[in-house]
Amino acid sequence: MRSSVSVLIGGSAGQGIASIETLLTKGFKRGGFYTFSTKEFMSRVRGGSNTTLIRISDKPVNAPDFKVDIFVPLDTNAFFHAKERITNETFVVAKKGDYECDCVLYDYDLESLAKEIGNPIVSNTIAAAFIFGLLGCDGAVLREIVAESYTDELLEVNLKALEIGSELARENGNCRYCIEPNPSMKENNDFFLSGTDGVGFGAIAGGCNFISSYPMSPSTGVLTFLAKQSRNFGICVEQAEDEIAAFQMGLGVWYGGGRAITTTSGGGFALMGEGLSLSGITETPMVVYLAQRPGPATGLPTRTEQGDLELAIYSGHGEFPRIVLAPGDPKECFELARKAFELADAYQVPVILMSDQYLADSYFTVERFEIDPISPPHHIVKSDADYKRYFLTEEGISPRGIPGYGEGLVLVDSDEHTQEGLITESMSVRNEQN
Repeated sequence: MRSSVSVLIGGSAGQGIASIETLLTKGFKRGGFYTFSTKEFMSRVRGGSNTTLIRISDKPVNAPDFKVDIFVPLDTNAFFHAKERITNETFVVAKKGDYECDCVLYDYDLESLAKEIGNPIVSNTIAAAFIFGLLGCDGAVLREIVAESYTDELLEVNLKALEIGSELARENGNCRYCIEPNPSMKENNDFFLSGTDGVGFGAIAGGCNFISSYPMSPSTGVLTFLAKQSRNFGICVEQAEDEIAAFQMGLGVWYGGGRAITTTSGGGFALMGEGLSLSGITETPMVVYLAQRPGPATGLPTRTEQGDLELAIYSGHGEFPRIVLAPGDPKECFELARKAFELADAYQVPVILMSDQYLADSYFTVERFEIDPISPPHHIVKSDADYKRYFLTEEGISPRGIPGYGEGLVLVDSDEHTQEGLITESMSVRNEQN
């Protein structure tokens, strides 16, 4: 018995690595294992050499292992890409003759086996069932997941593929790497979330009703997540022409009383600097999700790095307050994404929520947590005829009115302004407002 096993799937983009990951992670979680999954992929639509690492354990696990126990290379490049991670104890499932390694080689041509049942695509399903069997897991769990995922001919061929994979595992003694399921894991029904999921759910819980973004990895996942949920939660979604427009649209939404977010990475956030300053001087709330990747410039678009903290803290010109939040796991992603909207609304400042590619794209077993059913408070006042948008208060926060709510005129200005919102060059007024 082992306490933790690492499974590595490698191949080029378009070979179906994601489908194996989905099938296995769902299966492991339902089987009663703590599960963690992370990706490493190249910046291209097809080709390259990508890997997905799935780690399962009988206790919580939230990080990958460099060395792997079971490796399924879907092409030759994947094998050489991951060669440093293979030891003499690694079980490699591959066609003999394609590779040479000091490892335990299972000589199977999965693609040929899949062709025999009519569809080479289901070689991934065969691989998943074989791995499941090597770990001593109940194959009925995979059959249940496949039945939920496919219909008609695809269901039939995938069920056949599962039986082939299970038979291969039986031929090799099953349970070569066994982990005892954790009974409480099944009972707890814990969440299995990525950082992207956490931010998306947190934004919804925070009252987000508008997202405008220009796609940029690794932040795009939150844009697509909210787009998928837009009809369920009344969220307006706009793919802007660039990051500058995305930020300014969000400011317009907050000015009108909505709650907006924009998503980006370092290069896109650099373009938002002017908008950030506009948020600062107009005292208009804004929420930015900044998912970091290596820079400078385009850097490594699909890899992870945490190099943008100072960019978040010091971006924009002039001095104005902002709030920077940095979650460390999916639960904190949820909590701080929700908090970002509350803080932006309460203090009328931009709030920057930071993550990175590793956190955004990895999946973690997260202990089920309660979600406060109370809607987040709004700090909008109904204006009267004498309303002053930038009225000086002891706590330094002016009452925020919105157009059409009350009798007052709501003036905001990017120049220095009086309490009414009119442009001024008075030094005393500048000092007071600042």
